[in-house]
Amino acid sequence: MNILKLDKISKVADKIFPASYTFSDKCENPEGIMLRSFKMHEYPLPQSLLCVARAGAGVNNIPLDKCADKGIVVFNTPGANANAVKELVLCLMLMCGRRIAPALNWAQGLKGHEDINKESESGKKAFIGGEIMGKTLGIAGLGAIGSKVADAAIALGMKVLGDNAHMTPEKAKRLNPAIKLVPMDELLAESDFITLHVPYNDSTKGMINKEAIAKMKDGVNIINCARGELVVSDDIVEAVKSGKVNRYACDFASEAILGVDGIIVTPHLGASTPEAEDNCAEMAAKQMVDFIENGNIVNSVNYPALKKERNGKARLCVCTKGVSDIKALLAKEGVCVDDMAEAHKGDYGYAVADADKICGCKAEKLCGIDGVLKARLI
Repeated sequence: MNILKLDKISKVADKIFPASYTFSDKCENPEGIMLRSFKMHEYPLPQSLLCVARAGAGVNNIPLDKCADKGIVVFNTPGANANAVKELVLCLMLMCGRRIAPALNWAQGLKGHEDINKESESGKKAFIGGEIMGKTLGIAGLGAIGSKVADAAIALGMKVLGDNAHMTPEKAKRLNPAIKLVPMDELLAESDFITLHVPYNDSTKGMINKEAIAKMKDGVNIINCARGELVVSDDIVEAVKSGKVNRYACDFASEAILGVDGIIVTPHLGASTPEAEDNCAEMAAKQMVDFIENGNIVNSVNYPALKKERNGKARLCVCTKGVSDIKALLAKEGVCVDDMAEAHKGDYGYAVADADKICGCKAEKLCGIDGVLKARLI
């Protein structure tokens, strides 16, 4: 098996792939692709490609629909970098509250002065900031990262509000009971600090805009380690300059927000720790191997999850679109469906069927049937 890496990937991945696999930045007809930030939208997808794994959480650099329509399963690694991002969020939150960044820059300018201690004491009043203990933190998105941020903030003595959108009773049970779940408008109105941990999509693009900012407290601090596009740049710059927003900290540099007093910018450091890169590479590699070798799907963003213990010498794996009953389709084509499982996600479906013997020609024949995107025998 050939696995192509389109970015620098932790060497931990090399230890996960079997010896029979080739994991390289140069290979033809790869069965798998692993990447981090490489933009794949214009990248040609070879016929051989079975899966793409993003060593990280965000997948807006991957053409999900295009991959799905070709029967290519796309994985991500939710939670693998959660601790690293959580720590950066805490750091940026403290920098917003305590004016640490301008103080650091000012202190460096004292080099060579005659009485540094005296000037430090007299100048520090320009950088007075507030403590976070007792303040209210609003968290938009309580997934792997958001929930860790919540736990840390509670431990630091903060009150935590969570956005209750898309919150199920099962998810709520897993959260720290000290988190108060509220509608988004209430979160915006009551929070001293707001941190974003939602995926970037059509519904979240520009969610922090002029209208949302108007609902916030005066002097609010906003932290964005999710995606830069969640915040309308012109609106946040205007809000910071007017004093409506005390500080905006963003882990995504852009021309519009650089050089603005009151805006802290870091160069996408969220998951840039050796530990996070190792965790992401390990999870991505394990998911790819399990899919290639066993047909199991875990943490896919464009196909349904399906994990089944193998029961037989042969396994048929089928990706479909617009097929509501894969079992009936396979049975009609003479495939034994006594031991199979199927799952659906929107228009896309996936099924595995186990037997002691399945003719390889079955997979080839299935690929020519309307609605079947990819079929393979393992």
